[in-house]
Amino acid sequence: MNNAPQSYWIDSTMSPSFPTLTEDVHVDVAIIGGGIVGISTGYMLSKQGVNVAILEADRILHATTGHTTAKVTSQHGLIYSKIKKQFNMEMAKQYADANETAIREIAVIVQTNDIACDFVHQDAYVYTQQTDNLEKIKEEVEIANELGIKASFVEELPIGIPIKGAVRFENQAQFHPRKFLIPLADKIIANGSKIYEQTRVVRLEEDEHTLLTEQGHKVTADKIIIASHYPCINKPGFYFTRIHTERSYVVAVRTKEKYPGGMYINAEDPTRSLRNQQTEEGELILVGGENHKTGQGEDTRVHYQALVDYAHSHFTVEDIPYRWSTQDCMTLDDLPYVGQFTANSPHLYVATGFGKWGMTNSVASAMVLRDLIIDGKSPWQEVYSPARKTSLQSMGTFISQNANVAKELLAGKMTLPSSNGELQRGEGKVIEYKGKRAGAFLDQQGKLHVVDTTCTHMGCELQWNAAETSWDCPCHGSRFSYTGDVVEGPAVRPLRFHDDVNTVGKLLTEQF
Repeated sequence: MNNAPQSYWIDSTMSPSFPTLTEDVHVDVAIIGGGIVGISTGYMLSKQGVNVAILEADRILHATTGHTTAKVTSQHGLIYSKIKKQFNMEMAKQYADANETAIREIAVIVQTNDIACDFVHQDAYVYTQQTDNLEKIKEEVEIANELGIKASFVEELPIGIPIKGAVRFENQAQFHPRKFLIPLADKIIANGSKIYEQTRVVRLEEDEHTLLTEQGHKVTADKIIIASHYPCINKPGFYFTRIHTERSYVVAVRTKEKYPGGMYINAEDPTRSLRNQQTEEGELILVGGENHKTGQGEDTRVHYQALVDYAHSHFTVEDIPYRWSTQDCMTLDDLPYVGQFTANSPHLYVATGFGKWGMTNSVASAMVLRDLIIDGKSPWQEVYSPARKTSLQSMGTFISQNANVAKELLAGKMTLPSSNGELQRGEGKVIEYKGKRAGAFLDQQGKLHVVDTTCTHMGCELQWNAAETSWDCPCHGSRFSYTGDVVEGPAVRPLRFHDDVNTVGKLLTEQF
């Protein structure tokens, strides 16, 4: 795999261009983030005559939305038995109804707007190859049926992977996310609302109705939605204590065999996910998995290789034209946080924490937010509420995750590399410079880039991500390019760039 990571979804679509905000504006609703949540919510609200402004720090639909596996399904692992145990069947019913409705809503939007986005109905399977998980699979089938989902237990898969058993959800779907969402962005503009790109929000003012952008312009709004994947606002709500981020990987392969249909994921670790995608150049099979906490994946290139090895073990692989990775926000109980940012902020909303299941959850979130803003209530607001009760299991996750953050914070501050050593082109590493940590990267043209590795979010020390050539935060998941620019939040400020790279370059030619 000599090709650089590249998403098929982005490569196969033209990227629309929207202006940068260059003046102060007032709108009914300001939405921070131009991913699937922001665009879907903007579309639904603008249809209702609401004046919306979407503020995107980079380009719309380029971040997590452009690096998904794009499964449109209410089957989110073995989620329903978990919700029943942590909460009750009513909460499980809300979650099932929300995601089943989201599937139907996507289908209606596609048909109503005549959107060619490769929307295809598929069955979705969670399978196990371990006898120990068989009862969990059967329990999920039983609960899903009670919730009104067409689910069944099967002992074989169409794809031929040997299993002990699987739960099959019928009438699920898959699509091309950018082909679906780009037309909705056009609809938002046609409805009289605005989308601004290269417009990073850096602060929420004390009145909680005003956003300040990186360029110094103000956006005032009656209501504000934070849909920036990981909340970019540090204020009461303490989302940074309730969310951790994980990275996962996809390789898109061309094979000699024809794919039999269906979407698949296993119930054990390491995760393996499969679906196909028809393209003008032929069929792709998307092989996904290999999740780990951001900034804690050792040499991240091994994750791509593991998926390649898995693909070769099940298919006759002829080509690997695409590979990409993504980042997911994980909550304490695996349910998203959608609704009021805090109980004391009635005009401030949030949508985050979709785990590995952002397609249906994002559209469901858009419907929840639309209903809360237009009607003041939603039939699914309880299960998605950021203020829902914390179970004992979630409290254990809270303690362990924040202990991990503390460990990473202290380890980064107390440990310096024992040796700097010489850099090869395309290589990055943490070095010691003037008694402190620094990050050095030598690009393919031989230019050295040196940054301060202290994350601008909350001060954790960054780690090098060799697979994506980025600096990643092991505490809260912020990511930066090798030039120090923000790639993913919650950080909103770039890293400090070291200008005296010639001095650093001399250090790197010496062995310590």
